[in-house]
This record gives sequence, structure tokens and C-alpha cells, in this order.
Amino acid sequence: MGPLRSMGKLLRRFAASSRESISWFMYKPEVGDIIVGRVIEVAPKRWRVEINYSHDAVLMLSSMNLPDGIQAEVRGFQHDGLHLQARSQKYGKLGRGQLLTVPSYLVKRRKQHFHHLENYGIDLILGCNGFIWVGKRVEVTDDMVVDPKSGQDGFKADKNSFSPEDQEKNYTPQQTRESVCRTANAIRVLSTLGFNITVEVIMETVDLSSSINVAIHEMLGAEFCVLVAEKEAVRRSMTKKK
Repeated sequence: MGPLRSMGKLLRRFAASSRESISWFMYKPEVGDIIVGRVIEVAPKRWRVEINYSHDAVLMLSSMNLPDGIQAEVRGFQHDGLHLQARSQKYGKLGRGQLLTVPSYLVKRRKQHFHHLENYGIDLILGCNGFIWVGKRVEVTDDMVVDPKSGQDGFKADKNSFSPEDQEKNYTPQQTRESVCRTANAIRVLSTLGFNITVEVIMETVDLSSSINVAIHEMLGAEFCVLVAEKEAVRRSMTKKK
């Protein structure tokens, strides 16, 4: 079963493996889009980034945070492909969290795509390309900057080399980890149901699961999905009455 698409007064369902279905799910970049990507190739002067597009994007290096996943902005198309830019410290490295992939059409372009959920101590980034990041709140520091000549930073991966202070600084409390997992599962439920994904709907789903004491792993079950669908139906009904 593929997605439903409105065509005038008709609804057409594309086969899940059809070219039309694939193009419907694929991200269509626009200049200025806030996106989340996965670095798949590191070169001395540029990084190649997977962004849920038909071609990988290019991020040129001057100074940048070394990531597995990154947040950036679409700069535009050039002769060698789609280019990204990271113009301020709010862009860069993503760590200690989960990278989720949803159909890009479920994430609408809005003025704000960066969200700090203060009550939970986590960050939420809704990428226009359908990549969503949920992770521990991380403050950007100077020691995260990459040497533009090498494309690498001086950070040591061997955890045994950390001082006790470093280990404490990089520790993620269990409550924060649970908040990341609960928020991530809320997004998975909304994606499964095909609902538009906004910070408001995500938090409503998180709060619903907490209020009825649904365990994190049980959020992906059919029973909770039905509850979320019913709650959304009520919300839409009330919106129409207004």
C-alpha cells in the first residue's frame, strides 16, 4: 500500500514501490530550508551529506563542528550539486540522541524548526527534509570546532582518556534518556498514522502517554496508536466547529 495523493477531486493511491510514490516521499529542497543530515563522506575541504534527497548534498568547510549527524541550511544549487551552509553556532554537531526519518511531507516549513523542550532537558529539530533529531540539550563550545585544513577535530574517541570531569560532563542522566526515547516514539507514532508533525502535536502525544502511564516501549503498540488517532479526530472536530 502506498500513499494517498489528492488530484483535484480525486484521491489516488500509488503503489509503495512506484516511481510516483518514491518522488512523493522524497524531499524537495528550497533555499533557506533548515535540514538535518547524516555525514557520509569526509574530505579535506568538503563533506558529503545524506539529506533524504535524490542526490547527496555538499557542505564546504571553513570551520565546522565534526558530526555523524548535522543541522544545516540549504544554500542553493551549484554545478557540483546541492550546497549547504552553517552560518552560526546553532548549526553543527548533533550527539547523544536519536535521528529519525519520516516522510518529508509530514514536516511543514515553519518559521521555527529548532525547539528546546526545557521541561525535558532535550532539543528537538524538525528538518524540512524529513530527518528529525531528538537529543540531550548541548551547549556549543569552542572545543567542538574543526580544523578546516584537516577536516578533523582534536577530540579523542577513547573514553578511557577522559578525565573524571569530562566523563561527568558527557554523561546523560537516565531521565533525559527516557525523555528522548518517549519523544522519539511519539514521532514514530505520528509518522505511522500519517499526521503532520509539529512540536505541539509531538508534545501532546508525549503528555498523553505520560498521563495514562504508557511505558515507552508500549507507545508503538496498536492500542496507543488508536488513542492518538482518536484524540486527533476530536481536535480536528473542535477546530472545524470554531
